[in-house]
Amino acid sequence: MTQPDLLRQLTLAEKIAMLHQSQPAVPRLGIAAFHTGCEVLHGVAWLGRATVFPQAVGLGASWDRALVRAVGEAASAEVRAFHHDPPEPHRRASLNVWAPVVNPLRDPRWGRNEEGYSEDPFATAELAVAFCTGLRGPHPEVWRTAPVLKHFLAYNLETARDLVDVTVPERVLHEYELPGFLAPLRAGVAAGVMPAYNLVNGVPNHVHPLLESVLRAAAPDLVVCSDAQAPSNLVETERHFTSHAESHAAALRAGVDSYTDNGPDSGPTIARFTSALRQGLITEADVDAAVGRILRMRASTGEFDPAHDPYSGIRRDVIACDAHARLAARAAHAGIVLLKNSPGALPWADPGHVAVIGHLGDRVLTDWYSGTLPYAVTVASALGAASTVDGADHVRLSTPDGRHLGADGTLGEGTVFAHHDWGTSVQCPVAVHTLQDTVSGRYLTVGDDDAVAATAVTPDGWVVRELWELHPAGPGEFLLWSNALGRYVSEGPDGRLVAGATDGALRFVRELVTSGVDAAVAAARAADRVVVVLGNDPHINGRETVDRDSLALPPEQERLLRAVAAANPHTVLALVSSYPYAIDWAQEHVPAILWTSHAGQELGTAVAGTLLGAHNPGGRLPQTWYRADTVLPDPADYDIIGSRWTYQYHRGEPLYPFGHGLSYTTFNHTLDVTPAESGVAAEAGLTATVTVTNTGDRAGDEVVQAYVTPDCWPVPAPARKLVGFERVPLAAGESREVRFDVPLTALAYWSGGFVTPPGKYTFHTGPTTSRTVTVQE
Repeated sequence: MTQPDLLRQLTLAEKIAMLHQSQPAVPRLGIAAFHTGCEVLHGVAWLGRATVFPQAVGLGASWDRALVRAVGEAASAEVRAFHHDPPEPHRRASLNVWAPVVNPLRDPRWGRNEEGYSEDPFATAELAVAFCTGLRGPHPEVWRTAPVLKHFLAYNLETARDLVDVTVPERVLHEYELPGFLAPLRAGVAAGVMPAYNLVNGVPNHVHPLLESVLRAAAPDLVVCSDAQAPSNLVETERHFTSHAESHAAALRAGVDSYTDNGPDSGPTIARFTSALRQGLITEADVDAAVGRILRMRASTGEFDPAHDPYSGIRRDVIACDAHARLAARAAHAGIVLLKNSPGALPWADPGHVAVIGHLGDRVLTDWYSGTLPYAVTVASALGAASTVDGADHVRLSTPDGRHLGADGTLGEGTVFAHHDWGTSVQCPVAVHTLQDTVSGRYLTVGDDDAVAATAVTPDGWVVRELWELHPAGPGEFLLWSNALGRYVSEGPDGRLVAGATDGALRFVRELVTSGVDAAVAAARAADRVVVVLGNDPHINGRETVDRDSLALPPEQERLLRAVAAANPHTVLALVSSYPYAIDWAQEHVPAILWTSHAGQELGTAVAGTLLGAHNPGGRLPQTWYRADTVLPDPADYDIIGSRWTYQYHRGEPLYPFGHGLSYTTFNHTLDVTPAESGVAAEAGLTATVTVTNTGDRAGDEVVQAYVTPDCWPVPAPARKLVGFERVPLAAGESREVRFDVPLTALAYWSGGFVTPPGKYTFHTGPTTSRTVTVQE
């Protein structure tokens, strides 16, 4: 049965029920139950064991469209397996996938920085098209999965994200914010869009007229899926409407089709739309339009014609299979960025005795949108390190009467904990800490019954119950405060500790058993070479709902790095993080520095291979790394032109510029810019041809980046603007020609439409190669 036939045979009540994320089955029509949304940002998430690829920002660092497309293909195959043949006890996956995130990485302090590809709109758009193409699949009619782009519009802020009203000038809207959404929609590889929580120019995104006037103008069948609880927020937090019936009706008329609200309980959504119909706020035709688009999307995946679905045979053996593991390793390698390399520092020809120091040296961490790791290769295991030291102080927490906090949540002889200070965030100006049992490796947490014990495998969950604040309570004493519950730790009547007090509780003293810095320095002095592996935990101080308050490393990590570097001059810093840091001291004093995102199951393989020279790093930074003394604009300031945000308009000298990355070989570029060839003249105004040569003695990948500087614009112009890129593998001595067809719109600014003024434009590739051309009227 076709989608129009189904729509005609549904009752009004059945259609209203389909507006909620959890759509009920309609057995009389053979329609199965359905829910929108399967998270697949860098692999299948929330369904158990699956291949975990590098975070999106790490895929962005690869600058490799083919690789990103291949990751999309692998992830969508695993979604299909979870849909057709889910391993027990996992639920059946939806073929409507919520990915990728196409918000440009304007502010490196954004808590969800890890979810985006690049601070540049062109790079974001190109990689989004690549990933969506992989998710969609090659069949001309049946989609392997149906991607939904997140989050429309101008979403780069977690602080009061459902209340903040950001001002986005017209130029910024069209030149910076829209390309990441419009490119996949126009390419026909995205099925939907998810609005963001915030307001733009006074209007909540879930009722914004741009949903229809811009997005549906590009893709008429577009399905708009609300973000979680955002429909209710229109009344309950934003106070933009006085009733839910009014707000839901406004959202439906604005173009929102699917309502992710009140979890799996569709009752409130059904009641609100029923009331809106009764009041005449919407018509049945409005409901039909939304449900029709949802059914059309479901039909596009072959749901209503399974006999002709080319992907229906995919089974669970593809989940975390060997081929996907190899792809995960390739992606992890591709995203390594060599930030600094003093002569002789890297690669290690003869590493000798290696010490791996730092809290990420023997860990592989996931984030909120990761699946369960099928296995994990750490830096220490991949290097076969002779010594591994996490650098944390080992402590006991004792009460003034001499009792010690135990892993079982009682006071007695006590437990030795590894104590990490993770620093502060915008949401928590008091530093948060973790306490890890040094015997079991479990973290001190608070259970659903408020009981305190070291039972957690890792800091995790939407509410991270393993975070603690140490509130001063007199000389050398502190109260232990649960960051998750907002309560102090006290002793219950049965002698067990609970997080139940709000105004005072047990006093503790921190007794140092072993200094983490001292242990690290001793290991460093005994080693021939040292790699210090630092960075963030993606569940702490920089994640969904939590923005960073600075670009600095947490003070504990900075102290550790300085002490180790002073102890051994052959120290390398490996940063494993979801975002940039201001590491001015390290740039000046540490011989070599590399960065990778949290790169999934093959993280250690990639880092070790780079250190040992088995892999020549070819990643390039997808965003600017600013210096510590750089004064960044307010996080809510979206005017990148007026406030001089991003590499395009920032006029200061960054620590590492956008696109930066070193190699173990060298490259030379020659550039020529000519009018576009006749066959593409209608689409491309100019052709930039780059001959790139590997002038070194080993194979390596160069990312050829083509920028333009408009010298003739009558409005503020970017210092440089990316108009083309290509990752090119080259053998030693090999040359290749790379051609970029540059459309006139790439040379344009927005003024009620895109305008390309005549005059001079300077093209750049490589560090010193440039060519100025004149565009005629």
